[in-house]
Amino acid sequence: MKQNFNSGGRPPKLNPASYRYVVRFDAVENSVFLSLYEKSGATNKAAFIKNVLLNKPFKVFIVDENTRIFIDQLSAFNSHYRTIGVEYDTVVKTLRENFTEKKAMAALYKLEKITIELVKLNREIVALANKFDERWLQKSL
Repeated sequence: MKQNFNSGGRPPKLNPASYRYVVRFDAVENSVFLSLYEKSGATNKAAFIKNVLLNKPFKVFIVDENTRIFIDQLSAFNSHYRTIGVEYDTVVKTLRENFTEKKAMAALYKLEKITIELVKLNREIVALANKFDERWLQKSL
């Protein structure tokens, strides 16, 4: 009768990678390899080499500094827009609690005009972002 004792440690892999190959590059080839590896965004060099040799698809991400700046500014606009919304709610609540109905309505009328301008500005921002996406998608294809 054979008993199974837990020997501890990690369980064995179903398909272990036991074959290894060595490749040597000169300085120029190494610089080309490293630049391709960095562009691929692979997690490690071994995974990158396997994907290239076995024709598995991999993505190459190119970061354009102008694109990053545009996206950062767009995010800042969005954050600012949310902040204005929170402050808007606070102003309306304060007007309702501290002023007479006539004064509150006059202030709300002015606030409504400014809000309409903000909505127009938001639409322009969305249109610019969509225009940017169209240009960028055409450029990347």
